[in-house]
Amino acid sequence: MLFAVTMEVHLPPDLDPGFRADLLAREKAYSHEWQRAGKWPHIWRRSGQFANLSILDVDSHEELQDILWNLPLFPYMQIEVTPLSQHPSDIALS
Repeated sequence: MLFAVTMEVHLPPDLDPGFRADLLAREKAYSHEWQRAGKWPHIWRRSGQFANLSILDVDSHEELQDILWNLPLFPYMQIEVTPLSQHPSDIALS
């Protein structure tokens, strides 16, 4: 199951710098784990924003929920999920 996921990060400006650095390092390691597993095949930076557009390829809605809820930055994110399906005009279907 493919999903387009937009993630906007809103860290508090007064967040402790050490905590912030640790949080970002854990977020990067976590996303790399899922990328290597093939569940997070695409991630793009949204230019000029602390945000990304990602494509996740998961087996179920529950797996998607588990991945997103366990993101270290999850408490500081606004997330929008869009389910995707093959378009009938896609030349890959020919």
